Amino acid sequence: MASYRDALRMLILFAADRLRKKPAALALEDLDRDLVFAFLDELKEKRNNCVATRNARLAAIRSFFHHVAAADPASFGVAQRVLSIPIKRAHIEVTHHLTKAEVDTLIAAPDPKTPRGRRDRAFLLFLAQTGARVSEATGVNANDLQLERPHPQVLLRGKGRRDRVVPIAKDLARALTSLLSERGIAHHEPRPIFVGARNERLTRFGATHIVRRATEAVPTRPALADKPISPHIFRHSLAMKLLQSGVDLLTIQAWLGHAQVATTHRYAAADVEMMRNGLEKAGVTGDHGVRFRPNDSVLQLLNSI
Repeated sequence: MASYRDALRMLILFAADRLRKKPAALALEDLDRDLVFAFLDELKEKRNNCVATRNARLAAIRSFFHHVAAADPASFGVAQRVLSIPIKRAHIEVTHHLTKAEVDTLIAAPDPKTPRGRRDRAFLLFLAQTGARVSEATGVNANDLQLERPHPQVLLRGKGRRDRVVPIAKDLARALTSLLSERGIAHHEPRPIFVGARNERLTRFGATHIVRRATEAVPTRPALADKPISPHIFRHSLAMKLLQSGVDLLTIQAWLGHAQVATTHRYAAADVEMMRNGLEKAGVTGDHGVRFRPNDSVLQLLNSI
């Protein structure tokens, strides 16, 4: 919903600026195919958006014009022309992930002596161990947690109203218990766990800032500089760790909240080490086999024929 709202807001502001009208003065006919194409071009040229982001913005616009076509038959022509704008094919990039040592280094980066540092560490640990999306992690309330032994767990509210429950490790349970105690929040209260400087629910921008701050605090690991560090990379890293530990794809699919197992399968395709092990097991090598050298008894048998 937030993504669709932002896309439509950006389109309206772009149209108002381009047509020199106030947003409230725009007519539906102003948002024609040419203007939408110009808006998509600006996303690439001025905002440096990738193809995936461009397609996400277009999906929001197309959703709006599907509604227009159904609600206002007189505008069907305008809606049909916008709906004919094709989705661009995006280059599928390699799924980056962090090693266990790199994840542990980032989690240990925040200063545990400050309230902000303790919150940052708990948030990074939450991302790393639950594999939650940013919106899922920031949306968790105290009453979504079950921290009592023997099976701590958390309820994550995923995309498309697909809720799921994932387990919580003991160290994360201790960190969350301490965080709730420090903020004076009872377990049954519907209050956010992770908050910003103004004591409001942590935003996506705030989550990204926490990860960036932790990355900048560990300059001794140059390998991190070559990877696109973001909150989402913790999700990829957990998926790869589960896969390498022998967890099946269906379990990983349920853990991450993927709608289709095909989405989960990309982690198997990205694991070069598993491919290398499979190659070794298959016995595919470049070595030449040993030529057959008959012993004397065989030669004697052939000579006697």
